[in-house]
Amino acid sequence: AEFAGNPMLRSSLRLLQPFARTTRVHGLHTSAAARSAAEPLSPPSDAELLDRLLSGSMSQHRLEAELGGDAERAVRVRRLYVEAVSAQDGVGDPAAVLSLPVEEVDGPEFYSSVLGTNCENVVGFVPLPVGVIRPLLLDGRRLTVPLATTEGALIASTNRGARAIAAGEGVRTELLGDGMTRAPVVECVDLRQAAALKRWFEAPDRLPELQRTFSATSRFGQLLGVKVALAGRHAFVRFRCATGDAMGMNMVGKGVNTVLAEALETPALEGAELIGLSGNYCTDKKPAAVNWIEGRGKHVAAEAVIPAKAVREVLKAEPLRIARLNVAKNLLGSALAGSIGGFNAHASNLVTAVFLACGQDPAQNVESSQCITTIEAVPTPDGDHDLRIACTMPSVECGTVGGGTALPAQAACLRMLGVAGAADPPGENAAQLAREAKERKIALMRQIPDDVAAGTVDDFMY
Repeated sequence: AEFAGNPMLRSSLRLLQPFARTTRVHGLHTSAAARSAAEPLSPPSDAELLDRLLSGSMSQHRLEAELGGDAERAVRVRRLYVEAVSAQDGVGDPAAVLSLPVEEVDGPEFYSSVLGTNCENVVGFVPLPVGVIRPLLLDGRRLTVPLATTEGALIASTNRGARAIAAGEGVRTELLGDGMTRAPVVECVDLRQAAALKRWFEAPDRLPELQRTFSATSRFGQLLGVKVALAGRHAFVRFRCATGDAMGMNMVGKGVNTVLAEALETPALEGAELIGLSGNYCTDKKPAAVNWIEGRGKHVAAEAVIPAKAVREVLKAEPLRIARLNVAKNLLGSALAGSIGGFNAHASNLVTAVFLACGQDPAQNVESSQCITTIEAVPTPDGDHDLRIACTMPSVECGTVGGGTALPAQAACLRMLGVAGAADPPGENAAQLAREAKERKIALMRQIPDDVAAGTVDDFMY
C-alpha cells in the first residue's frame, strides 16, 4: 500500500523480497533483538526512507544512522534509491545496480567466467565494497558513479566534491587524444643501420603501407603513427594505435608483431633482430616522461567552476586559499620532489576505485593517474572569487570490452554508467569512461580548515 501512489517506488518493489533477514556477509547483519533494544521507536519503512531520499530531505549517507546501525537494510534501501534516481537521470541502465552482488556470488557461474580469461589457480575471491557518488554533472548529464574501495572517507570526500560541482554548471570534458602504444626494441647491426631503420619507419609515405599490414590483423585496430627512438644500435619503435572500445594492448601487440616481421625482411635491415615486443618505451605500468609528454591511451582534460558560496558552505574553505595551496603543494611541492605527472593530490585514489569497480587492469593505475591540477581564483562582479579547477591526464588506459569488463559485478558498474560493451561508432564507450574518471578526479576534494594560511592543513584535495 505504501508503494501504490508512487510509480518509481512501485517499480523497485521487486528488490524488497530477495533479501534474507540474515546474511552471510560479515559486518552487515544486526539481529532484530539488538535493534529492538537500541531503538525504542519503530524504524521508518523502506518506502518512507526512499521517499525521503528522493525528496532530498535525507542524504543517502545517513541511512545507516537512521536505521540504528542496520547496515544490511541500509544497503537494500540505497540500491532502491540508486535505481530510482538513475531512471530519473536517464543515464545508463537503472536496474544495473540490482546486478551487483550483496550477499554472495553464483559460484559455478563466476568461476567458469574467469577460467582462461582473468585468473589461474583460483582458490576464491576477495570481496570489495562498492559505493556510489551522485549527482556528478558531466557535460550536462547527471551520473551515479560506482567506486570500489577499502579506503574509508574516500567516497564521502568525493561526494562532497560532487555537491560543490553541482552548485555550478558541472564539469566540461574534452578528449584531446586517443591511441594505445607499443614500442618493440630492435637490435641492429650498428648505429648506421639503426638510423636507417628510423628513417625507413618515419618516412612520410611509409605509413599507409604499414597501416594496411596492421589492419589485416584486427577488425577494430588502426595504426595511427610511428616514432623511433635510438640508444646506440638499439631502436625503439613506438607504434600508436586506435583500439575501439578495448584498452587494446593485445590487439596492438598482435598487429605490431606482424608489421615488424615484414619490415625486417627489407634488405637494408638485414641482420636487425626483434629482441622484445615491448622495449619499455611504450610505456606500460611504469611512470614515464614519454607518456606524460606524448600520451598513451586516452588523453583527457576536464574543467569546472565552483561558486564561492559552494566553496565555503560545502568545502568549508576560502577560494583564494585553495588556489594558493594548489600552487604550493600540487605544483611547487611536486616539482621539488622530481615528480613525473604527479602534479596533483592523489589522482590515483579515484583512478584505482574506478578501475576496480569497472573491470580495468588496476596495475595501469600507474600511468593512468598522471595528472596536473590547476586552480585559479576567478573574480566575480560582487568582489568575491569563484574557483576554476582543471585537470589534464594524458595517459588514461581503459576499455569497456575485454579483460575484467565481462565479469558480472564489473559489467553491472559499467552499465550503471551507460558505457558497457562496444559502442557504435567504436571507441565512444571507452572514451566516455576516461572522461568520467577525469571528472571524478575533480570531484575528489576534502575539507580545508580556515587556518590553511597558517600551514595547519588537515587534508586537501585528493
